[in-house]
Amino acid sequence: MFDDLPTLSHAEQQAAVEEIQKLMEQGISTAEAIGIVAQRIRSEKKAKAEEDK
Repeated sequence: MFDDLPTLSHAEQQAAVEEIQKLMEQGISTAEAIGIVAQRIRSEKKAKAEEDK
């Protein structure tokens, strides 16, 4: 599940944790919240990598 998750800085990790916590406060399960945030991070990192080419 996490094999393709890019390396994150400490600040990025902290922001991801905060986003996961906000989703959980809205009633989303932990696993689903992690999945949502992980997918967003993957998409953002992929888009950035494409821009850098």
